[in-house]
Amino acid sequence: MSQLVTGEAVVLQVRIARMPTRALACAIDFTIQCIVIVVLLTSLFGFLIGGASEALGVALVFIVLLLVLIGYRVLMETLTRGRTLGKMMLGLKVVRDDGSSIRFRQALVRNLLWLFVDFAPWFAACPGIVASLMNKQGKRIGDMVSGTVVIRERHQPMASPPLFVPGHLVQWAQSLELSRLSDELANTSREYLARYTELEPAAQVALGDALAFRVGGVTAPSPPVAISSPAFLSAVLAERRRRELARLATQRPTYGTNTGPFGPATPYAPPSPYGAPQPYPTPPQGPYSPPPPVAPRPQDTVVNPGGWHAPGSNEPGQSY
Repeated sequence: MSQLVTGEAVVLQVRIARMPTRALACAIDFTIQCIVIVVLLTSLFGFLIGGASEALGVALVFIVLLLVLIGYRVLMETLTRGRTLGKMMLGLKVVRDDGSSIRFRQALVRNLLWLFVDFAPWFAACPGIVASLMNKQGKRIGDMVSGTVVIRERHQPMASPPLFVPGHLVQWAQSLELSRLSDELANTSREYLARYTELEPAAQVALGDALAFRVGGVTAPSPPVAISSPAFLSAVLAERRRRELARLATQRPTYGTNTGPFGPATPYAPPSPYGAPQPYPTPPQGPYSPPPPVAPRPQDTVVNPGGWHAPGSNEPGQSY
């Protein structure tokens, strides 16, 4: 383990990549580069032999070698923020001395020195090896000049920190406006809470106040009472997680509905062997004509299941 000091004077514990791992990653990248060089030179072979002059042929070969050996590394480390294919396979990453991601300038400087100084044939490829073995952070000359260091990214995943909202702040948390809180800032705050106990006391306060200030600038309203920075960050992240879980719950697919033109009416109804059921014929629409009334006879007794009889019957009952 080694320490990197960020711009906010926060000490980060990182694992430095050593020479054997870096050499294996370099070998993987060099193998890929050789394959690309062979393919390009093979495609240019006919032109170099037939129609190109000797000077033009040498120039083309030099350009191809330079573009592949330098351009590949610079392009990959710039786009992936410090990784090449070999470093990805072995879990390595190039970062600046303060732990931040490298840019095009750092990638260009360190790879130019990689080719022309650290592992140059005219230096017997020794300066980079000697410098890396003598430096406590495993830096070669290109890393020293560009201000970079290679670290190991593969480690045990950190457990998610317990996030909670104090009882007296639940109503405030539910009223928070979190649309401006970016994923990057939320992940940084979550990582700070996960590593809180590993930081020095001064770093706990300094980094917590800096993150709370940034989070407070993109959220509203402010807490109704004064709380510590870790508690504020925990409340904001807990409310953000609660809303995310609620949103995912409302977006779950409803099983049992017809999801296409060929789906059955219910997911458990087997298809009918007689084809689709035919609808009942619709009665013709028109004015309603009641049937003609029929005069009741006194001797007819209308029996009701409820126990009463119609008027005109000989049995006692309640008439309506």
